[in-house]
Amino acid sequence: MNDNDMIITNVINEGNQNNVKICINADTYLEKIFSQKCESNNKKIQMSKYMVYIVLAVVFVFFAITLRDNGFASTQNLLNILRQTAMISIMSVAGVFVLSAGQIDLTVGSNTAMSAMLVALVLKSTNNIFLALIVALIFGVAVGVINGLLVTRLGLPAFLATLGMMQVIRGAAMWITNTEAVPISNTVFNTIFGTGFVGPISVLILWTILFYILGYILFNRTPFGKHTLATGGNQMAAQYSGIKVQRIKMYVFMLSGALSAFAGVLYAGRMQSGRYSFGDGDEMSVIASVVLGGASMAGGSGSIIGALAGSILMGMISNALILANLSSAQQKMVNGFIIIAAVALSNLAQRKKSN
Repeated sequence: MNDNDMIITNVINEGNQNNVKICINADTYLEKIFSQKCESNNKKIQMSKYMVYIVLAVVFVFFAITLRDNGFASTQNLLNILRQTAMISIMSVAGVFVLSAGQIDLTVGSNTAMSAMLVALVLKSTNNIFLALIVALIFGVAVGVINGLLVTRLGLPAFLATLGMMQVIRGAAMWITNTEAVPISNTVFNTIFGTGFVGPISVLILWTILFYILGYILFNRTPFGKHTLATGGNQMAAQYSGIKVQRIKMYVFMLSGALSAFAGVLYAGRMQSGRYSFGDGDEMSVIASVVLGGASMAGGSGSIIGALAGSILMGMISNALILANLSSAQQKMVNGFIIIAAVALSNLAQRKKSN
């Protein structure tokens, strides 16, 4: 090898070393950039988790000041808000699982009405509380199974499948008694599932607390909760990891049906009757509560405690509108704007997360 060849070889070696250094520096730089981006995204996610609580506090303070003379912030009225929102809150527990799995269930309101009608009819015929409760829950689970089959077996979009089932069930609730209400005279049933109190606390609030404890454990402390989030976050990845995503979808619809049916039982106990109009529009309130609580319409995220805060926020606003003497038409308009805002915020958060 001559001197020129040695010079060229040294230059090449130095160049390779520089390239290695450049590559290492580039890799380090990219790792730093990605690390900073992840930290930024984590901060955004943490902020979004607490947003519903901040909004709840701000709304409460606002109405407590503006409706001070109407007794908005009184203990009695606050307990009344929790009592009025109990059914929505309980359905929202299941709503967290449904949305987290990337699905949607529009049958919850009509399911509630039909379950209340069945409870009233069974009590009228047999006066057997246990039988009435079992019939309602079986019906609710059956609705969930049908919804699940339509989505997992026939491949129908959850929105369209449950929209059609919503109409079928609501029509059946109207037809079964020709739109007439069915009174419930069983005082024990009414006390346990609606009108009773334990001290100053309504049984409806106690039922809500029970279901949120169970829902929190199921969602955050069991494989089912993790599999639900995985199914909604990335279905293909969940399948490759061994999760039976179709079975998870079936289970979340069954859970939604069961809790909707129990909400119907509480409606029947509170109103001491079964009516086809129970739960009208509740499906929208449930979706808004869950989304406001931190769930994404695209799936993969959700919060049980956040859903509770979201349902209380919805109930607080409805209560304030009543105290402010707004008409039912105006209340519906406000609730509509809240639903639009909730879905818009969910989509915005999803876009930021993807970026």
